[in-house]
Amino acid sequence: MPGKYPDKIRELPLFDGRFDAYKLAAEGADVLFASYPSGTRIPPHSHATDNHGVIIRGELLLTIEGRVERYGVGDWYHVPAGVVHAAEFKEETDEIEFWFE
Repeated sequence: MPGKYPDKIRELPLFDGRFDAYKLAAEGADVLFASYPSGTRIPPHSHATDNHGVIIRGELLLTIEGRVERYGVGDWYHVPAGVVHAAEFKEETDEIEFWFE
């Protein structure tokens, strides 16, 4: 799997979803160490979880309610539970996502 993560993180179980990630389960949340190749597009969808994330390499173009926001290294974003959103990664990107129940 792509991504520049420490060996300890690379030993975590793989996330079974639409993108590549290592998954750390925690009480009341999942933590995903996700990696996206350049050109990745994730179509509109929603989650039952309240999601927060931070970009650690590359950038995210996040679309919520027709508004596109750009997030770069060190930027945090938030997608409330049930909100339809889409994502695009024009360059190789790594992020840490927190999915709160």
